[in-house]
Amino acid sequence: MRIPAFRIRPLGSLALGLALTAAAFAAQAQEKVVFATNWKAQAGHGGFYQALVDGTYKKYGLDVEIQQGGPMVNNRPMLPAGKIDFLMTGNLLQSFDNVKNGVPTVVVAAFFQKDPQAMFAHPGQGFDTFKDMTKAPVAFIGKDGQFSFWQWMKSEHGFKDSQLKPYTFNVGPFLADKKSIQQGYAISEPLSIKAQAGFDPVVQLLADNGFSTYSTTIETRADLVKTKPETVRKFVEASIIGWNNYLYGDNKAANELIAKTNPDSPVAALQGSIELMKKMGIVDSGESLTKGIGAMDEARVKDFYDKMVKAGLYKPGEVDLSKVVTTQFVNKGVGLDVRKKLTGK
Repeated sequence: MRIPAFRIRPLGSLALGLALTAAAFAAQAQEKVVFATNWKAQAGHGGFYQALVDGTYKKYGLDVEIQQGGPMVNNRPMLPAGKIDFLMTGNLLQSFDNVKNGVPTVVVAAFFQKDPQAMFAHPGQGFDTFKDMTKAPVAFIGKDGQFSFWQWMKSEHGFKDSQLKPYTFNVGPFLADKKSIQQGYAISEPLSIKAQAGFDPVVQLLADNGFSTYSTTIETRADLVKTKPETVRKFVEASIIGWNNYLYGDNKAANELIAKTNPDSPVAALQGSIELMKKMGIVDSGESLTKGIGAMDEARVKDFYDKMVKAGLYKPGEVDLSKVVTTQFVNKGVGLDVRKKLTGK
């Protein structure tokens, strides 16, 4: 009996067809996610770029687009408007404001256990401790800082408005006045000061002196947590793994992408910032050592809020803290195995 021709299909064609079908399914399975940062690409964003370039996001079924921020870019209103899915924010003050103003967003992870905000001083001038810095005649503080962490510095440590001079994100005035102190980002400014003036400044992290906020937090819309919890989980966990690989593994490709995205962040400077992050425990310290990078504690959120109430930034009970963060997606030990494999501890 002759087999009809239409029933004969070469094995090669069948395999090709299956491969194309699988590829099409895989492409379809990748969920598009837009993640916006609050400033230009830099080492402080490194774990997210790492997860992008090494395929971690894709392994989690996510097609992630990173939109960098900058001086002329305000990504914050894009989140509640539904234009982006996740937003990197600075610290909890912005999240408190959102809840206070009825903006339906929530923090789902905190990738910096310590806020990198710091005060700098010249070495050998008698301002080696935070307490010493209260005696400095001049403190260069930016406008935003004057209405936020400076208020805490006054209420908690005794700094005075008579010390204030405006900081315009130019280290020149600080370098010219050896008796001055200046605000700055602890994982970047020390490098630029060393490059320009040839000395390592005294660095006092606000975080090491009681400024207990989390930083580089990730916000999403409250409705996304309810309707797409798996999407949120995948993004958070993939980012956690990305941060472990960025800090402790091969970060060359991520740094190259960051430098390409933001030419003001050359690879050499990025590596210097990574070393500072590790040395100061910015990303991986405290709770994250046992619970995983991104860890959060609701009691710590309340502690920070209480300090901000004391500093006069909020009134007691003005912010519903139950709406500020959710620990649903963190504190599960994700990434601890990756860190152990890369570091042996």
